[in-house]
Amino acid sequence: MLDNYEKFKKDVYVLTKIDLNCYKEKQMRRRIDTLINKNGITSYDAYVDLIKKDKEKFEQFVNFLTINVSEFYRNPEQWKILEGEVFPKLIKTYGKNLKVWSAACSTGDEPYSLVMALSRQIPLANIKVIATDIDKQVLDKARMGLYNEKSIANVPKDLKDKYFKKIGTSYQISDEIKRRVEFKEHNLLKDPYPTGCNLIVCRNVVIYFTEEAKDEIYKKFNQCMTKGGVLFIGSTEQIMNYKELGFVRDKSFFFEKE
Repeated sequence: MLDNYEKFKKDVYVLTKIDLNCYKEKQMRRRIDTLINKNGITSYDAYVDLIKKDKEKFEQFVNFLTINVSEFYRNPEQWKILEGEVFPKLIKTYGKNLKVWSAACSTGDEPYSLVMALSRQIPLANIKVIATDIDKQVLDKARMGLYNEKSIANVPKDLKDKYFKKIGTSYQISDEIKRRVEFKEHNLLKDPYPTGCNLIVCRNVVIYFTEEAKDEIYKKFNQCMTKGGVLFIGSTEQIMNYKELGFVRDKSFFFEKE
């Protein structure tokens, strides 16, 4: 096993501003060691030297650290609740110009799903989704909006027919959906959060963080939401202490700000 992981964590923070202390160590260290070995390197110091000098290796590292498994309408039964219950309630409370944040949006599947789902209830011109991620490469892929068949398997047929164009074996999302999403680089552990959010979607991401980091993120989500705003989390996640963090449980994966 490679040694001096504590020093490596500090070096990585200086280079990337990603705080590895906030991630579950065993899991993260195993991932990193695999990547380092793939590059034929035998020490953390030598690997830090490499990513300092080589931009491509640096981006490979950040991309590897951030977990990018995404698909449109992931867990469709939860999207039914979002469309059938959450959206109507939010539109009734806040009107048609909702402030929606897709946090840790990965390759864009989620924010684009949000726009399409909302388009059934309000005009596209009223829809604006802020989509953020720590990884520049996935944001570039998100802006491109090109997906494989597996990624879009859960998209309802009417939306698939309306907003996707087949190019070879891939599917291109339409510009009218793309225009409704603003992609930005953002680190959940250190950057300021958007304010006045009516809906925050952050799914299957915080499972990789320590309990302390999770609580900090959920607290910040609560602070940047409007009263009655909703947080939509992933099916692999639970918020056991949601009351202490200022939330009311609405449905299994939906939490409302008190």
